[in-house]
Amino acid sequence: MDFHCHLDLYPNARDVYAQARDRNEFTWLVTTSPRAFTATSKVLGGSDKVLITPGLHPEIVGTRHAELDMLLEQIRQVRAVGEVGLDGSKRFQTSYDVQRKVFVAVVAQCAALGGRVLSIHSRQAVKDVLAVLDDHPGYGTAVLHWFTGSASELKAAAGQGCWFSIGPAAFNSAAGQALAKKLPRDRVVPESDGPFAQVDGASVMPWSAVQTAQLLAAAWDVTPAEAMHVLESNSRRLISLIHSES
Repeated sequence: MDFHCHLDLYPNARDVYAQARDRNEFTWLVTTSPRAFTATSKVLGGSDKVLITPGLHPEIVGTRHAELDMLLEQIRQVRAVGEVGLDGSKRFQTSYDVQRKVFVAVVAQCAALGGRVLSIHSRQAVKDVLAVLDDHPGYGTAVLHWFTGSASELKAAAGQGCWFSIGPAAFNSAAGQALAKKLPRDRVVPESDGPFAQVDGASVMPWSAVQTAQLLAAAWDVTPAEAMHVLESNSRRLISLIHSES
C-alpha cells in the first residue's frame, strides 16, 4: 500500500509503475498539476491497483494557478484529489495568498460535489489548512501527508478527523519520530512520497510499507507484525472511503 506517491516522476516511471502494480494492493499516484494528471493518465493508463488523481501542488501554484478551472472540472470526474494544500515555508511565501485562493476553491468544490478524499500538503501551514477544511463541512476526508506540524497542531488535526500518511523518510528527524508516536493509530496509512522522499540518499519506493511498519513499531512499542496489521486495517478502511465518495 502507498497512499501518496509521485509515481509519474521517477526517472523510470513506466517500470516503477509496473512494479507497483505487481507488488502493491493499492498505490495512490498524486499529480502536481491538472496538465500532469491528463498526461499521466494517458501515458500510464488505468489500473484497479493504481489510483491517479488530479492536484495542484502548492509549491507550483505561483506559476500554474491558471490551471485552477481545469482542476475544478477534473474533480467532478474523480473520487479523490491530490496533491493539494498550502506551503507556508519562506521559499513559497510570495505565492501564499494565491495558494489559499486555490486551496479554498478546491475544498469548496469537493464539498459542493458531496465530498472527496484529499491528499493534503500542510508544511508550516497546518492552522490555515484546518481552518479551510473547517469552513467547508462536507468536503470529505482529509489525509495530511508527511505531517510536520507541532504536537498541538497534530492534536487539532486529529480532533477534526484528519487521517495521516507517513513514510520512512518522516523518521529521518527526531521531530518526525516524536510526532509518529502521537499519531492517532486508527487513522495512519503508509506512503512513500517517492521519488522526492529519500532515505540514505536513495528515493523511497512505492512498496516501502513494510519499512514504515518497522519504524512505527519502534515508535509505538509494538511488534512490526502488529504495526503492519494496523496499517493494513486502516488502508482498507480508507480505500473504502475513497470508493464510497460520489
